Amino acid sequence: MLRRASCGKSSSVGFDEFGFALGKKRDRKLQHRCHDYSYPQPNPVKVKELCEFLSYWNGASFICRNQIEKFIRIGIPPAIRGRVWKCLLNMDSIRAASSFDYEACQAEIRKPLVDLGVSEYSIIPTIDSLVDTENEISSGQASDLLSADLTLFKQIALDLRRSFPTHRTLMGDRPEAIEGQAKLFRVLTAFARYNPQIGYIQGMSYIAAVLLMILSEEEAFWALVALLEKPKYLSELFDSSVKKIQHQALIFHQLLKHRKPLLFQHLETLGVSSLHFIMQWFLTLFTSLPCWDSVLAIWDLIMLHGLQAVFRTGLTIILLLESRIMNMSEEATVLPVLLLVPVDVSQHCVLIPALWNTDVQEWEINCMNRLVLEEADGGQDEEKVKKESTKDCTSSLSDGQQDEKPSQEVGRNTSKKAAPGSSTKNVFTRLLKVAQHYLLESGKYSAPARSSPAKRSPALCRLPKTRISTSFTQAQGRARRSSSRRSQNSTLGGVKKEQLPSQDSDGGAAEDSSSSSAWRVRSGPVGKVARRRSRGQSGRGGSLLLKNRSSRSQQTAAQTFVQPENTKNDEGQETQSRHVPLNERNFITCPKTASQVRESQLI
Repeated sequence: MLRRASCGKSSSVGFDEFGFALGKKRDRKLQHRCHDYSYPQPNPVKVKELCEFLSYWNGASFICRNQIEKFIRIGIPPAIRGRVWKCLLNMDSIRAASSFDYEACQAEIRKPLVDLGVSEYSIIPTIDSLVDTENEISSGQASDLLSADLTLFKQIALDLRRSFPTHRTLMGDRPEAIEGQAKLFRVLTAFARYNPQIGYIQGMSYIAAVLLMILSEEEAFWALVALLEKPKYLSELFDSSVKKIQHQALIFHQLLKHRKPLLFQHLETLGVSSLHFIMQWFLTLFTSLPCWDSVLAIWDLIMLHGLQAVFRTGLTIILLLESRIMNMSEEATVLPVLLLVPVDVSQHCVLIPALWNTDVQEWEINCMNRLVLEEADGGQDEEKVKKESTKDCTSSLSDGQQDEKPSQEVGRNTSKKAAPGSSTKNVFTRLLKVAQHYLLESGKYSAPARSSPAKRSPALCRLPKTRISTSFTQAQGRARRSSSRRSQNSTLGGVKKEQLPSQDSDGGAAEDSSSSSAWRVRSGPVGKVARRRSRGQSGRGGSLLLKNRSSRSQQTAAQTFVQPENTKNDEGQETQSRHVPLNERNFITCPKTASQVRESQLI
């Protein structure tokens, strides 16, 4: 009766753009609801681009998911949010792969409702009659099948009262509200029939109600199936018991411990556990936040990244509340702030930018999971470690082997025993150890290949190919010019040793008056005699001098590239030739003897 009385006033109450009732400020505080939304207004150009993108959506493509993440970061327009969720959840493929018939399931559900004398359109007003019927069934006046259905109907009907009582689709006795309550009841009962292992769990009504605000009835059912059954999303939160959500709360407990140790220690001192607020956050997917535009933005990210985004959102809210919590000294003041997040923190312009700046990786969550499992198994392993250590000691003593092995075995076992619960061991060392184990098992860790200096190719220490070839060309030109001038001086009998051109630091020759006179003599009669003598015999002294000078020029030009090598020509004279690696492909033909130099330069 109180429900109907309050519903009669609801006809004159206005609603905001998301369908929540607009009340007085006092009512807003009691309902913990804010209607001042700050989400970015949709850009028509971006909306058109997003619609075109969704028309050729391919969920398996990394490029598509990268593009949709950019749109989510900008802000999904409310008008097309349903299309985005359908694409991200891949609902069409789930429906096509399943043999479950939603309409046939609804026909089966109506039979026990008729037997109980109730309807899905009047399930809330008839909860009292359901309670009386349950008492009769418990006394043994009905079948077991009807008893199970009645228990399910009663649990769902009780949660329908709590699920968004100020939303237009669930508030009052208007036709829209009655139809919305019936849809929510049908979706939840259908999922309990679809997956009896999970059944119905408190908190599902909030998730199904949000889906019904965005999608149609059957689409909301398949979206609920995708969220609660896929490992990526919420399959690790909902089960018939409460063990999964408690385990995830402990994982967040470890995550907060390693991310914010001071805040974690402060909460521990006040006696506030993660179980006190994480269960409500995770089971309802943050629908208790007062700003609904922030809730929908968080759901967009959850649809994209799954459970990882749930941890990310919880950590972001904790970080935004850190300064307030650190200034509190009582548990009674901390819990209300965590359970009912203030409006100034949950506003879209504050919470969502901080959410995108907070990053939680999947491997980090897995490492925290490993730590939780190690701590859970620590107490159970203590007795096993003791038994194994005593067995090892007794067996070694009975065999007469009283050496260091038993003591080492005991030492290892005691170290294993102290590892999970040891308070002196550094927490970060354990974290790194767990991360290494996880990365090794998942195949993501590979030791970097390091080549030894002995195996390095000598070509790596050389200059690039273009510089090598250019330097060799310049050195070859200088060597030919200097050798030609030296050959002229070597053929002159009256030229003194001091008049020969001196070699500079670049491997070239410094020209003087003697070199210019040698060039003049080249075309005269003396030059002809010199050429004639060069054909017949080679000057011993001149050839040796030429050999020494040409080898010096070659060493100066190529000392940074190759090592000279001594060879012998056909006349038995030692010369120095330049060897270039074959991979450089810079082949230089150097003169071997003084006679060849004279023939190539003078003739």
